[in-house]
Amino acid sequence: MSFFIKGSGKTKTKKRKPTTPEKAVPKKKARRPRNDEILSESDDSDNERKKDSDIELSEAEEETAQEKRLRLTKLYLSQLEQEERDKSELHEIDEDAVAHRLQDEILEQRGKLQRKVAELLVPPTMEDLRVLRGHRLPLTCLVISSDNKFIYSASKDGAIIMWNFETSKKIKIIPGGRKGTEDTHIGHTTQVLALAISTDNKFLASGCKSKVIHIWNPQSMERIHTFKGHRDSISGLAFRKGTHQLFSASHDRSVKVWNLDEMAYVETLFGHQDSITAIDSLTRDRAVTAGSRDNTVRIWKIPEESQLVFKGHSGSIDCIRLINEEHMISGGEDGSVAVWSIMKKKPIAVVENAHENSDGARHQQNWISAVAALHNTDLLATGTCSRDSFIRLWHCGTGFRSLTPLFNIPVMGSVNDLQFTSDGRHLVAAVGQEHKWGRWWRLKNAKNCIVIIKLKKDKDV
Repeated sequence: MSFFIKGSGKTKTKKRKPTTPEKAVPKKKARRPRNDEILSESDDSDNERKKDSDIELSEAEEETAQEKRLRLTKLYLSQLEQEERDKSELHEIDEDAVAHRLQDEILEQRGKLQRKVAELLVPPTMEDLRVLRGHRLPLTCLVISSDNKFIYSASKDGAIIMWNFETSKKIKIIPGGRKGTEDTHIGHTTQVLALAISTDNKFLASGCKSKVIHIWNPQSMERIHTFKGHRDSISGLAFRKGTHQLFSASHDRSVKVWNLDEMAYVETLFGHQDSITAIDSLTRDRAVTAGSRDNTVRIWKIPEESQLVFKGHSGSIDCIRLINEEHMISGGEDGSVAVWSIMKKKPIAVVENAHENSDGARHQQNWISAVAALHNTDLLATGTCSRDSFIRLWHCGTGFRSLTPLFNIPVMGSVNDLQFTSDGRHLVAAVGQEHKWGRWWRLKNAKNCIVIIKLKKDKDV
């Protein structure tokens, strides 16, 4: 039985209704000529000349389109050459570098690019770790701007903090408010559970337990808009790369699509049988979600209005990230880490008890609470919410078919979110005394903080 579902009873899609209905335009009746007209020979010749001119015009348009494509191609190549020239100290064009760049972009579009990064890294020391403190309660999520200049963090106290990445200083704080002040307070009044930022750093989205999504200006931290529509907590947010299309996931088991250019709701996607715990997206018009205790990972194809269903974990799936357009990594309550391909309905690589403690404890003791992937590379990261918590870096083998642990980074507390910087030089973690979803246990010795880990390469390699 195929795992490709389209138009099934479980999958429903609600299209956006226009806010202002268009008025029906009455059809005009065909006007009858008063007298019968007889086409003359001159009329025939005029029609033939018109047809000839139309053919010539279409040929000219086709030629113009070809010239336009050629011009854009030359412009793109010149941009690549300029970028490579800027990287070179001698300001000489490396044709091999440009060709290699083009080849990488083709592989990236196909979802097959896997740069070798993991084997170059060496374990960080304590001097390579920075700790940022500012939230009163456990951190739940974070995002990094595409230029790696700013970090945005949120926590159970309802606050959002904007940090300067280089100086580690707070720039802006949107404090959390009290329940009942939703109409007057500019920020959130309950736990913030999800953050996302657009590729061009124009929009920052935040979602909370109160079922609302706030849209902010990332530079000034002024609120631009508020979306409402979900019936339960917002559990995940993701922008489609290079666009202002926003995906939101919720504990109400639905995914919603929003257009931030028009600040409008687009559609709702159904299929999960339990709370959705995470969502991610890259360049293609699709999103990937983790379905908690329905034990499924799903890929939502927006244009086709269909979904792909994957099964592999034996417990709740709590976190998921795309590695590239065709591969993803997930982690869950069963303590396992899985790598998936969109061509297979089962994981192509699984590591059980990926964070097993020295005493061999399972379940809550090695619950995978966060995963991260350095896009289009072989470097992955996972974190737990156990009492002996640490972050583990992984080397993903050729074809993403194996996972090999590299080294551990000790972190005291529940690792509730992980993200690599776009240049791959740092790994940033949101850490708290509690798991982001609940208060099953509290790690009193842990600090509610951001941990920035500098990733160093071996100079001898």
